[in-house]
Amino acid sequence: MKDEYDFSTATRGKFFRKGARLVPPVHLEPEVLTYLSDLAETQGTSLNDLVNTLLKGDIERLDAEK
Repeated sequence: MKDEYDFSTATRGKFFRKGARLVPPVHLEPEVLTYLSDLAETQGTSLNDLVNTLLKGDIERLDAEK
């Protein structure tokens, strides 16, 4: 790493996008990933769609308990 860097030609906020949302990665345990991947394939859907459907169902149940 250099002792000094020249930022005289840099552009402030070049990559800033107002309202951009960070989508954090979700890490599943290997057994859970295998199970859900197999289930998604059996149902003919993507892993993302299956996980979102399952989580939405859980959210509805949690909200109903309130």
